[in-house]
Amino acid sequence: MRFAGVAGWLIVAAQPVWAECADDRLTIKGDFGQATFSIDVADDARERAQGLMFVEEMPMLSGMLFIYERPQSVSFWMKNTLIPLDMLFASPTGEILRIHENAVPGDLTSISGGDGVQMVFEINGGLSARLGIAEGDAMQHPSFGTDAILPCGKNEDN
Repeated sequence: MRFAGVAGWLIVAAQPVWAECADDRLTIKGDFGQATFSIDVADDARERAQGLMFVEEMPMLSGMLFIYERPQSVSFWMKNTLIPLDMLFASPTGEILRIHENAVPGDLTSISGGDGVQMVFEINGGLSARLGIAEGDAMQHPSFGTDAILPCGKNEDN
């Protein structure tokens, strides 16, 4: 897995959120401020099926972004997943629609993100609460496109 040796970082709110847009980074902005994560992307069926299975540890500000071709109802489970995870389910515009905190390693219970989900971001379990990430916050990544709440390459004040 590519997470070995990858470091994440927290970006101070004074820096423009659009300045950090890249395929290997995802930024979340909300009332808490903003956080930028080092990420791996799962954008095909094989990568989405593998996900974070068998990963034994993940740096604190790292994660995996699951990308679907269109908005849909998605469900996840924790089969062969060895670490607790928070799952952040997002709309096509990058709005966090639902957060499932601390999914239990190995649990086969289906975790639904609801309808209208196009991206799912998995991070270390409990991290969304520690950072203050909440439903309604916005994600920024090139995959969200120009209709995103926080589009890449544009200052949010424009």
